Amino acid sequence: MTEIVVYELDRTAETHSGKGPAGGAERRVRKVHAAPAAPGSHTAAGPRTLCGKDTFAMETTDWKPSEHPGAPWYPEEHAAVVCSDCAAVMET
Repeated sequence: MTEIVVYELDRTAETHSGKGPAGGAERRVRKVHAAPAAPGSHTAAGPRTLCGKDTFAMETTDWKPSEHPGAPWYPEEHAAVVCSDCAAVMET
């Protein structure tokens, strides 16, 4: 199975007009999850993370665990926000 790393992002404040993020503000990573690849794809996440969350509103990362032997399955800069349930599945 190919795992894809996805980011659950914080919701950002809306602009005064109520039309999305203020001034193109960057959304902060709230949690890092792992998801199986969608059927027939190596780049798109399937519909659910390994912990069962919907991936629809999550952002797929460029980080590929298979390309980093010996490294954790997630980007190290986000180690503090890794989903513990996804991590438990990845370690089995």
